[in-house]
Amino acid sequence: MLNQILATTYTYSLDASSAADAAGLGAIFITAIGAALIPALIIAVVTIIGLWKLFEKAGYDGWKAIIPFYNSYILTEMSGQNGLMFLIMFIPLVGPSIWAILVATKLAPAFGKGTGFAIGLVLLTPIFYCILGFGNAQYQLGTHSAESDGPAPQDQASAPQEQTPPQAQA
Repeated sequence: MLNQILATTYTYSLDASSAADAAGLGAIFITAIGAALIPALIIAVVTIIGLWKLFEKAGYDGWKAIIPFYNSYILTEMSGQNGLMFLIMFIPLVGPSIWAILVATKLAPAFGKGTGFAIGLVLLTPIFYCILGFGNAQYQLGTHSAESDGPAPQDQASAPQEQTPPQAQA
């Protein structure tokens, strides 16, 4: 009986039209994925460039913009909030939206911008990061130093002034 099973030949034929249909569907699928990935990559690169300049303007190292989640932590600190507020992002479904709104409403005033700019930060994030990073807006909550954990306020009145010795009268 085993010899009969092994001796039996099974054949399968695939006509040319069904093979062409399968190849056509594969090509459509690959094209659709490519069409979605290219704009996503462009948006990601523009966002990173804007964040890099934004971080440098606020006194942070620009490379911190390319590290996922850490850049969100830095943005939360930069907006003047407790850095742990970025944990809101991990709330399922609504967390990232709530975080984006909270950060945008605090980040815009930190650069001297108003409510309209905050709305732009929420809706067109990459573009408005570039506007803040490359524009003439100045970070008003201080600058970050390597010794501190967060932004340190710049107070010109309390900064030590360089004393010039009185000149001798001749």
